[in-house]
Amino acid sequence: MAAILIVLGSYLIYPIVLLGLNSFNVAPRIIDPAEYGLDNWIEAFERPELLAALGNTFLIFGWVTIIGMPLGVLIAWALARVRMPFSHGLEFCFWIAFMMPTISVTMGWIFLADPTLGLLNRALQKLPFITSRDGPLDIFSVSGIIWVHLMARSIADKVILLTPAFRNMDAAMEEAARVSGGSNLRTMLRVTLPVMTPPIIVVFALHLTRAFDGFEIEQLLGTPIGFFVYSTQIFAMIRETSPPEYGAATALASVTLLIVALIVPLQRWLTQRHNYSVVTGSYRPGLVNLGTAGKVIFAGIVVLLLLMVLAPLISLVLGSIMYRAGIFSLNIIFSLKHWDFILAEDLFWGAFENTLLLATTTAIISPFLFAIIAYVLVRTKLPGRALLDAMIWTAAVVPGLLAGLGLLWMFLGTPFLVPLYGTLWPLIIVVILAGKTTGTQLSKSVFLQIGADMEEAARVSGAGFVRTFFKIWIPLLLPTLILLGTLNFIGAATTTSSIILLATRGTYTLSILALEYASPGVNLKEEAGIISLIIMAVTIFGALVARLLARRLGLQRSSLRI
Repeated sequence: MAAILIVLGSYLIYPIVLLGLNSFNVAPRIIDPAEYGLDNWIEAFERPELLAALGNTFLIFGWVTIIGMPLGVLIAWALARVRMPFSHGLEFCFWIAFMMPTISVTMGWIFLADPTLGLLNRALQKLPFITSRDGPLDIFSVSGIIWVHLMARSIADKVILLTPAFRNMDAAMEEAARVSGGSNLRTMLRVTLPVMTPPIIVVFALHLTRAFDGFEIEQLLGTPIGFFVYSTQIFAMIRETSPPEYGAATALASVTLLIVALIVPLQRWLTQRHNYSVVTGSYRPGLVNLGTAGKVIFAGIVVLLLLMVLAPLISLVLGSIMYRAGIFSLNIIFSLKHWDFILAEDLFWGAFENTLLLATTTAIISPFLFAIIAYVLVRTKLPGRALLDAMIWTAAVVPGLLAGLGLLWMFLGTPFLVPLYGTLWPLIIVVILAGKTTGTQLSKSVFLQIGADMEEAARVSGAGFVRTFFKIWIPLLLPTLILLGTLNFIGAATTTSSIILLATRGTYTLSILALEYASPGVNLKEEAGIISLIIMAVTIFGALVARLLARRLGLQRSSLRI
């Protein structure tokens, strides 16, 4: 147990400690001997753009929450409680929307709503009452950032989390309300939503801890107009300023950590203050027929899914084969030159290999690693288990960019780790540990659900821990491990914020390369769109392989041989 605590603490907690400590380090370079003082903190509070970046973070989070949370609840209620055609198919489409890489959705909407060359703007300019040189839509704006957040995952994640909870709710109280004369709307507002308060609060609490996770959308859409949130401000101070302002950036990160530390107790208070039972021994599901209103809601959900999935996908495909995306007046409208450029670019193939290596390594190692940790937490009585669990939960609320900055201090500030910087090892460590909370908690749930009789029988038969774990628990955990492997593969293939400060030119991934190509200084948007399509193809391929493995290796035998 001591070894586990030391190793995980070194990579989960130590970087956080380094952030706080080095926020007082006023040495000009990260590799220079430490010199401590308050200059970084004074600068952080004196420079208006730093505090403005924090304010912008809350601005985006606030509007995304105000719009996305009610929409997610309404859609989940409609899919689960309203008699609607293809409700399960629509729910699956929200899973597809959730799985789409954020950078792919962002690039798709850039192709659609660029004020000058956006395909949607070009179409709208054909209308007789639009006479301006630019189209009416501007994706490079605060409203554009909010819109892309909603189209990416901010609605989809709430729908996929809340729909099963709404579906499991007993219909008896709703039927009683209608028998008493309550309308469908009144029943939803006075009965359904109050009963569903606990899962709604849990989903909101999860959303609250992600207030500081935004990066790709703000970097692509906000930076060109001088709009920074905390993450893009830190990135600009470290990667786009010469010399890098490590001290001020770390002070801003430490301020953010203090805010996160205040959010965590709020989250726990929200999740523990309500307790209702939505499934009882007399559970009976039920659907309501809304008539015309139901058809309107169905049409609205279909339109929303078209905007979330098909619109960015079609625009990416179309933009990738145009000579210049959005320009139809050229002699050559369609061309494969952008594909030729990408496929002949050594940097792309290096990023492609790095992405596959990171994703595959994470998909294999992370589920097994955190299954072992879950076993220690649930099936043993070793001292320090509570500390280990708390360590995992504490590290889970730290935003990816801040964790990456802490690890940057660790690798460059620790002499024996310096040679690892510039290799794939720091990135592999980051993406493996990114699955810590999900992997541990899902594996814990399996260990808690399964009795210990088979494990005890194996030990009585003379099997040791290793043989018992791999012969008994691994087959039982296999469906969960495959699910975790899939999620980790997709997460590692699409992640940006957690690894971008640790990546160098030789360790670029596809998502980082797409981000660089789409930046204003490079302006290779068509090439960035192609890379976004390839990222989508990689994630889909990974999901299909996982599904094939699940069907072939799933636990289908009634007995296990030791």
